[in-house]
Amino acid sequence: MNDNIKSHYSYPEVINWLEAKGIDLYGNHFKIEETDYPILYKLIAYFLKDEQTCFQSGLNLDKGILVSGPIGCGKTSLMNLMKYLTLTENKFYVKPCRDISFEFIQDGYQIIHKYSKGKLHEAEPRTICFDDLGTENNLKYYGNECNVMAEILLSRYDLFISKKLKTHITTNLSATEIETHYGNRVRSRMREMFNLIAFNSNEKDKRQ
Repeated sequence: MNDNIKSHYSYPEVINWLEAKGIDLYGNHFKIEETDYPILYKLIAYFLKDEQTCFQSGLNLDKGILVSGPIGCGKTSLMNLMKYLTLTENKFYVKPCRDISFEFIQDGYQIIHKYSKGKLHEAEPRTICFDDLGTENNLKYYGNECNVMAEILLSRYDLFISKKLKTHITTNLSATEIETHYGNRVRSRMREMFNLIAFNSNEKDKRQ
């Protein structure tokens, strides 16, 4: 990305750059809607570490990002774009929660360790964006049922406290639904781990 954009935080230029990148990734139909600018400004401020704008927006740079909103509002697309905007120390990768559930069925409990730490056999934990939290199900491995994402989030909370490890999430679940799916312990820790950036619940499905 152009260093001048990073240095001066010209948000309209950044949005233009992101839209061009989105067209490269998703095709000519990709467009950033003006109604999404408030969400996008917060994400840009966070990932470019624009401290003044983050402070004004109530964003804590020491926490991760939780992007919530209805199905099809563009959560995943925007977080994928943020990968190309991030400064080196903010790098992350996106992992669908459904894929993690399939890995658990195949490989069992080592998958919880893998995504708690970042990667198997990796010395330093890695920042991950868990995409579409809530699309996975409680799964059984050799007859034992496990709430895989709840266990991963609890482990990553411990690393958030001890090593300042960040985690990002996209989800269409409400706070109440998160508590129903993952329990009060997880919801309580998520309040401490994440900045909430929420789309309007009436946001239209952009896939139509």
